[in-house]
Amino acid sequence: MTSSPKAFDSDFINEVQRESEQNLALCYQCGNCTAGCPVSFAYDYPVNQIMRLVQAGRRQEALSSHAIWLCSSCETCTTRCPNDIDVARIMDVLRHMARRENIVSEKAVGAFWKAFLESVEKHGRVFELGLMANYVSKTGRMFTDVDLAPMALRKGKLGLKAHDIKKIAEIRGIFDRYREQKQ
Repeated sequence: MTSSPKAFDSDFINEVQRESEQNLALCYQCGNCTAGCPVSFAYDYPVNQIMRLVQAGRRQEALSSHAIWLCSSCETCTTRCPNDIDVARIMDVLRHMARRENIVSEKAVGAFWKAFLESVEKHGRVFELGLMANYVSKTGRMFTDVDLAPMALRKGKLGLKAHDIKKIAEIRGIFDRYREQKQ
C-alpha cells in the first residue's frame, strides 16, 4: 500500500505501541525529552516532534527521520518524561522498523550497525579491528578515526586477532531465529 508521506496510518501507531509496550497517548508534548537530549542539535526533528509524528500516524516521515538513527540511546528523554514514557525505547523501535523496511536515512550509521551485528554473529562478540575493516569496506571512509588506532593498539584496546566465544553456535542460533521470524 503506497500512501503520501502525510497520510494517517493508525496501524503504524498500534505497531509502535505494541513493539515498544508504551502508551503514546500519554505524551502531551511537554518538550522535556527534547530539552534534555544531548544530540538534538543534529536532528532533523526534535524528539518531541518524532513522538508527535508517531501519534499522528505519519509512518513515512517518522521512519525516514535522521533523528531515529542519530539517537545515542542515552535515555535522558526517558528519565525526563513526566509520564514515564520510555521514549528511548520508542526511538529504538522506530529504528528497527525503519531497518526492516530498508529505510536508512543515515547511511554511515546503518553501515556501522550492520557491521557490528555481523561481527557479533561471526565471533559471538565484537572484534573491533574486523568491525572497523567491515565498516570501512561498506562506507569507503578509509581514514575515519585512523589517528586513534596507534593509541588503541598500545593500550591493548584493539586486538589484531578475533577471539570467538566458546558457545558461538548459541549466538548464531539467535541470528538464525531472527531471520526465520523476519520471513
